[in-house]
Amino acid sequence: MIKILKFSFFLIFATSTIWAQQSSIYTHDLKEFDKAVALYKDKQYQSAQIMFDNVKNNVANDEIKADCAYYIANCAIRLNQMGADDLIEQFVEDYPTSTKQNQAYIEVAHYYFDQGSYAKSLEWFDKANENSMSYEDLEKYNFQKGYVYFTVKNTSEATKYFNKVINSKTYGSQAKYYLGYMSYETDDYENATQYFDQVQDKEKYKEKMGYFQADMNFKLGKFQEAINLGLEQLPKSNAIEKSELSKIIGESYFNLKQYDKALPYLLDYRGKKGKWNNTDYYQLGYAYYQQKDYENAIAQFNKIINGNDFVAQNAYYHLAESYLKTDKKQQALNAFKTASEMDFDLKIQEDAFLNYAKLSYEIGNPYQSVPEVLNAYLNKYPDTSYKQEINNLLISSYITSKNYKEALSLLEKNKTPENRLAYQKVLFYRGLELYTDSNYQQAFDLFKKSISENKDAKFTARATFWKAETEYNLEQYNEAMLSFKQFINNNQATSTPEITNVNYNLAYAYFKLKEYENAITYFTNFIGEVKNDNVRKSDAYLRLGDCNFISTKYWPAMEAYNKAIEMKSVNSDYAAFQKGISYGFVGKNDKKIDDLEKFVKTYPNSQYADDALYELGNTYVNIENESKAIATYDKLIANYKSSSYVAKSILKQGLIYYNNNKSEPALVKFKKVAAEFPNSPESLQAVTTARLIYIDNGRVDEYSQWVKTLDFVEVSDADLDNATYESAEKQYLTNNSKQAISGFSNYVAKFPNGLHALKANFYLAQLYYADGLENNTIKHYEYVINQPRNEFTEQALARLCQVHLKAANYDKAIPVLKRLESEADFPQNITYAQSNLMKSYYEKENYNQAVVYAEKVLANDKIDNRIKSDAQIIVARAAIKTNDEAKAKQAYADLLKIAKGELAAEALYYDAYFKNKEGKFEASNTIVQKIAKDYSGYKYYGAKGLIIMAKNFYGLKDSFQATYILDSVIKNFTDYPDVIEEAKKELAIIKAEESKTNSSISN
Repeated sequence: MIKILKFSFFLIFATSTIWAQQSSIYTHDLKEFDKAVALYKDKQYQSAQIMFDNVKNNVANDEIKADCAYYIANCAIRLNQMGADDLIEQFVEDYPTSTKQNQAYIEVAHYYFDQGSYAKSLEWFDKANENSMSYEDLEKYNFQKGYVYFTVKNTSEATKYFNKVINSKTYGSQAKYYLGYMSYETDDYENATQYFDQVQDKEKYKEKMGYFQADMNFKLGKFQEAINLGLEQLPKSNAIEKSELSKIIGESYFNLKQYDKALPYLLDYRGKKGKWNNTDYYQLGYAYYQQKDYENAIAQFNKIINGNDFVAQNAYYHLAESYLKTDKKQQALNAFKTASEMDFDLKIQEDAFLNYAKLSYEIGNPYQSVPEVLNAYLNKYPDTSYKQEINNLLISSYITSKNYKEALSLLEKNKTPENRLAYQKVLFYRGLELYTDSNYQQAFDLFKKSISENKDAKFTARATFWKAETEYNLEQYNEAMLSFKQFINNNQATSTPEITNVNYNLAYAYFKLKEYENAITYFTNFIGEVKNDNVRKSDAYLRLGDCNFISTKYWPAMEAYNKAIEMKSVNSDYAAFQKGISYGFVGKNDKKIDDLEKFVKTYPNSQYADDALYELGNTYVNIENESKAIATYDKLIANYKSSSYVAKSILKQGLIYYNNNKSEPALVKFKKVAAEFPNSPESLQAVTTARLIYIDNGRVDEYSQWVKTLDFVEVSDADLDNATYESAEKQYLTNNSKQAISGFSNYVAKFPNGLHALKANFYLAQLYYADGLENNTIKHYEYVINQPRNEFTEQALARLCQVHLKAANYDKAIPVLKRLESEADFPQNITYAQSNLMKSYYEKENYNQAVVYAEKVLANDKIDNRIKSDAQIIVARAAIKTNDEAKAKQAYADLLKIAKGELAAEALYYDAYFKNKEGKFEASNTIVQKIAKDYSGYKYYGAKGLIIMAKNFYGLKDSFQATYILDSVIKNFTDYPDVIEEAKKELAIIKAEESKTNSSISN
């Protein structure tokens, strides 16, 4: 018994000891757990997590383990640790009976909500069980879940959850606010107002609701209430809200037509994300417009680019009116055109079209011909009260538009009686344009039509004069003479500008007809009446001298030449030469010699210097001063090696020696001619005279051996040679072209180096040329120019140049042109060669050489303005091609002084181009307007000028004008792809820049 008691005591004691030990451990772990919880509540999640993990690993109690797992996962969430979500899921899986399971989901959802991670928050809210939540937790759950749906714009779900807490003391006001806001966002202003009214006493929401209520009143058309609310809210708002409230207040004043009050608030608006839209710009612009501040109105209206609605149409119309108020008519034209193309307000459309039509008439239209615009208006509004006014403008516009080509086309389709006078005038002016462009045949046809209309006697007279001019240029000299006389006999002639030069022109027609007595009469008449035209007057003296000279009236001829010399004419050298040789015809060889000696000293570089020396040598021969004659010929041979007189001079020297019985020196000269100028008439004469010397001296064998060395002399076939040639020449002289071609072709085939090969080839080439068979001429002209200098060389060179140039074969044309330049005796052929060398080199893209020859042409004082214009344009274009803009600018400026027609349009374009580059935008625009008004027929430069104008307007901060013009170019000038491409490029640049501040622009 005692033993048992001892055992029991031991057992009780042992059990008590074990329990005490376990209780001690549990108590220790519980303290550690409590410490961890305290750390968790203190947001020391890292330390708390470590402690919870330590407790979990050492505690045996499942409930504590579960709580530790819950807190470890929660700490992981708050520490944003990898796999935190998995820890929550693992907690739920490992401890399915834990009371903290639902709490875990809620806690994580609340945490993500507080962090603003609403999508993650919603994910965990959806896992929670609403049924196991306390009333307090459920309210918070419903509000936060509603707010999450609100943030992701799921209005229906947000509304459902907010409605669950609408009566909550804690969340009710917030829920009503958000419900009100959602109603506001969906334009349900009635519900929005109800909700906002229920929370308006809550200071937390009052400020925000002030903006919404102001905006709602504005949208409901309660503008004064919107202003009142907005003004009350404005001082309490941040920068973004102030901007929006300013817009509401400003636009409310605008709708109440209180534009002066609207302005400061509209100006304080900062746009959506820093961008305004077209309506914003319109309202501000219109407010300025109503204040008569047109410059500021323009600055706003013109930011509306590519608008296409009621607002845009209004804006463009008032923009146009603002431009008119500031005398910017070109800009107004474009704005009225844009407004007239929109049909949102038909009254504005019609009025805009009317203004567009009238302005087109007044200042010109760069996109359409003015008659076309006026016709379009009448067609669209046939019953307009302005019909008579527009009809009057239409008739006048056919002349004032200066786009005679299009005007003529329109009039041809509409030959009404009231248009007949305009038709006559347009025919005349279009004829002048064609004449200026050297299109003489078409010009002639139009002048004839203008004369036949005969509605205005003055224009009939003027057309008669210019018909005569075209006939003259078409080498119809007899017809030109008759037309000039018709003009003189017209009683309206004296009231025309053409009367000034008619005697001069008529005199030239007689001169070309070789009716020198009549030419003398009219040149004399012209000289007697001309006052301020010294160029024509000096030329008239020259031609008067020539007419008298040809008519063997040498003293009057010399008197006229003296007048030309006194006037220091550009052709003074010619006058001096003619005067000198005239003395020879009146038996004054001493005076002739004096004048010619003086001439060669005064004009050593004249085209007539070699002529003068040759005449001087001949005169010395005539007075039997052989030594001076030979010396003079030597001077010519030495100083003018390419002259056509070289062969003649050597031959003359030979003949002098021959006539003075100096056989050997004579033979030397004759052999030199034969060797250096084979096939020339001089070589044939040289051979003939040498033959006489050899026969006279009994040296026939020596002659025979010498002749065999000459290809152009075939002694045995001489008779056949002569007969064949004479047969062909007879047909040529009697104008039997076909037989002559056959005969000369037969001759050159049989006698390729015959006695008459030179003439046969030249005449054959001329015949082919006259028949339009240019290709057939080439080998024959080449034969002529490949012979030593002869009487046909210059003509053959000139014609061969024409053939190659017509075929655009510049490689072949250039060497022939260079020969013509160096060998020609006639100044006009030198000018022709140089001007075509510059063109040929330009076409070959050899711009340096093109400029070299252009400058040669410009250095010639004797050329007319048409050729000068051609030279200036080559200099200018070459400079553009080589990026030498300074030189191009000067060249185009020089061209502008003399150019007409298309060259003038091109020069004006570059004037505008350079002014744009210098930032002289207004001046540049003035020039583009001049192109549009005065050179509308030259559409290419008109289109390019418009691109410059667009750049100018953008430089002047007028985006509407810039984009409108570029759009118009793209629509209206499809014939010029390079211009369209440039316009598109500029338009893209402008739109990209403007879209940075205007949300209505898409690029």
